[in-house]
Amino acid sequence: MCLINPERMATVTSHPRASRRRRVTAWAAGLLTACAAVVVPVTASAETAPAAATPVEEHGKLAVCGTALCGEDGSPVQLRGMSSHGTQWFEHCLTDASLDVLAGDWGADVLRVSTYVQEEGYETDPERFTELAGRVIDQATARGMYVIVDWHMLDPGDPNANTELAKRFLTDITERHGDQDNVLYEIANEPNGVSWDGIKSYAEEIIPVVRAGDPDAVVLVGTRAWSSLGVSEGSDESEVVSDPVDAENVMYTFHFYAASHGDEYLSALSRAADQVPLFVTEFGTQDYSGDGPNDFTTAQRYLDLMAEKNISWTNWNFSDDFRSGAVFQPGTCTDGTWADPGALKEAGTWIKERIA
Repeated sequence: MCLINPERMATVTSHPRASRRRRVTAWAAGLLTACAAVVVPVTASAETAPAAATPVEEHGKLAVCGTALCGEDGSPVQLRGMSSHGTQWFEHCLTDASLDVLAGDWGADVLRVSTYVQEEGYETDPERFTELAGRVIDQATARGMYVIVDWHMLDPGDPNANTELAKRFLTDITERHGDQDNVLYEIANEPNGVSWDGIKSYAEEIIPVVRAGDPDAVVLVGTRAWSSLGVSEGSDESEVVSDPVDAENVMYTFHFYAASHGDEYLSALSRAADQVPLFVTEFGTQDYSGDGPNDFTTAQRYLDLMAEKNISWTNWNFSDDFRSGAVFQPGTCTDGTWADPGALKEAGTWIKERIA
């Protein structure tokens, strides 16, 4: 008699957002191992419920429609997920097991893969960091998630300081992933100390590089003053609204940290969302350093607004860094205990509930 191991079946079906292909392949492998050459008819009672559609299966290729991000059917989509920390420090937090937890247990739609330019990042070894970003893109893709390729320039704050490096990185990434339906490109993380004109001219030089390898991709453009729509440097959203980037299928990024960025920032986000397409690619419930006490009340105001305006978001960050903004307790990524509820910091528990 051929017996199917119920524990093996449980591991296959426990991640409802796993891709159908992976689920069926794993099921077949388990069945063949259990049954060897014995053929057993499948009865209705032995059938399992079909897997839920993954985010990419559900929405397909994304595009900007008006001020919204829309799926292939033209309906607005709000993606919710996590940003990695810098891959130069926290590569070990991005594994098959951890992404199974993010996609399956948390139900995240999107992962932002942060490739720092400086700070011991891409400029030190372009080939290594391109391969690393590509590996994580492949892993997230296998789980049916969308991926934001984050060119994480930070210091210097003028993205034009790294134009040639950006062209090399984005050319290499689009050569590998440009035929996929699930990749978005954030071409400048947090421009600072540079005018909107400088950011806009950079974007109009870089976007054709992305388009050469991925013609229909959504491109995310950083805004002035650490992607605050200019607010942190005394401006506001009017500079973007009145002088947008000359390109199609573009969205603008906004970042906030709830304990530091109150009503002035929230109001700018609300006004801008009615006029230009926005994507909040980074936020935290702490202060702007990603550390300190959590301000969940203000953070919830932001999340309520983003739900109302259909603004997609990724939270900072999916790592076990010591700061309060990292969702896991220190040591979690080394121990591989991502699925343990006790491994979550207070902010981790809070954001997991809001993604799910």
